[in-house]
Amino acid sequence: MPPPTLTDFYSRSRAARKILVVDLGFLGDSVHLVPALWEIKRQYPAAELHTLSAPVGAEVLKLAPCVDRSWTFPLSAPSPPWWRHWDLLLALRRERFDLAFNFSGADRTLFMTALTGAKWRIAVAGGRKHFWSTWLVRELVPRPSSELPVYEQRRQTLAACGLALAAPRWDLRLPETAVRWAEARVPAGAIHFSINASTPLKEWPLEHWIELGKRLLAREPAARIIATGSANAREQDRLRSLAAGTGDDRLMVLPSGISIGELAAALQRCRLHVGADSGVLHLALALGVPIVALFRDYAGTAEWLPRGQTHKHLLAPCACANVKDPPCAREGKALCLARITPEQVIALLDIAG
Repeated sequence: MPPPTLTDFYSRSRAARKILVVDLGFLGDSVHLVPALWEIKRQYPAAELHTLSAPVGAEVLKLAPCVDRSWTFPLSAPSPPWWRHWDLLLALRRERFDLAFNFSGADRTLFMTALTGAKWRIAVAGGRKHFWSTWLVRELVPRPSSELPVYEQRRQTLAACGLALAAPRWDLRLPETAVRWAEARVPAGAIHFSINASTPLKEWPLEHWIELGKRLLAREPAARIIATGSANAREQDRLRSLAAGTGDDRLMVLPSGISIGELAAALQRCRLHVGADSGVLHLALALGVPIVALFRDYAGTAEWLPRGQTHKHLLAPCACANVKDPPCAREGKALCLARITPEQVIALLDIAG
């Protein structure tokens, strides 16, 4: 009998009845995981599909009907060691998973994948090679091209395991309570501003956002703009400054601390999302909301850019690439993004509709 290969992994594992996908990503990563989860559910229709993710990721994955149970691994800054939460790891092991997928290949997630005790375990090869990697997960898939969108990289990992792919899908199901919450607060056809990101180095200057808001409201009297952000104090300060600087009650800031389901329901009522390089942009992508995105050109940008005819982006060349003392980091802001003007964004908005 010939030795097993990656391409026959699916045929070897088709008997799996309980599957875990380990992926500790945050909002954007978890959105990009969903199409792969639909493929797994389609190819293993009799199996229970579980996920293990960071708290915000678990909120996203609970919106995917293909997921039977979404487990949460507590993450904070700095992130705790993988072994800190033995109670959770033991609970996962008691589930007796047959099959575990790992799309990141990060050290922490490899240990977690191994500790599931799943008979079949497969992971994407990580950036760093360790002698113990194949002890933890015997079968490693070469990392797909970073020129592909992240969600397609996940799907191509499955293809390498012998799964025949269908068209990508998200098909998120929003809670009725979240839909009613959004209907009471968000005008239909509003424009969504997402002005914040995980770091100031991914954010368009606040004064540019204010100018953009003023111009859009001045030229379109019926326009409505909603702006959202996390409960983070810095993000809330920026949102208050946006509202004060725009000085128009047609720009509304939604409350902080809303759930991912409520955020998704608010986005779904919008005709356009204008945003920084952040996870909210990818949630808009999954919901089919047209996007205008503002990105600085850093290593790995291509895999996060929104693709499709209804999505547009402006990409700022960045002098920080491969520089030991990057000027943007030194200044604490994206100097390159500041060179994108409100006029350029408005021109793109006109194209996007």
